[in-house]
Amino acid sequence: MTAVVWTFALLAAVLHIVAFVWEALLLQRPGVHQGVFSIPAADVAAVRLWAFGVGFYNLFLACGTVAGVIAWSTGYETVGQALVIYTCLFMFLSGIVLFMADRLAMGRERGTGLSGALAQSLPPLTALVAAAL
Repeated sequence: MTAVVWTFALLAAVLHIVAFVWEALLLQRPGVHQGVFSIPAADVAAVRLWAFGVGFYNLFLACGTVAGVIAWSTGYETVGQALVIYTCLFMFLSGIVLFMADRLAMGRERGTGLSGALAQSLPPLTALVAAAL
C-alpha cells in the first residue's frame, strides 16, 4: 500500500506544481487566464497578486508532499507519513472548498467546474485512503 500512497501523493504534488506555474508564472497568457481559469482579460490585473500568492501556496504544498515521500522512503517513516498525510489532507479539503466556491459562483459567472475540484481532490484522497489501509 505504501507505493500507492507515494504514487498518488506525488501525482497530487505534480498537479499542484502545474497549478503554481499557471497561477504564478503564466496567468497573463490568454490560454491560461481564459482557457484554464475563465478569467476575462480585463480582470487579469485585478487577480494577478491573488493568483501569484495562491500559486506559491500550491508550490509549498507540493514541496511538503515531495519532502514527506523522500523522508518516508529514506527511513524517516514517522516524519514522512506525517508530512504526506497532512499535505494530502490539506489538498483534499482545499478541493472541497474549490468545489463549494465554484457552485456559489455559478450564478454570476462560469466557474472552474467539477473538473478542477476533482483534479485537486482525487489524487490526495486516494493517497489518504491507501495510507489508512
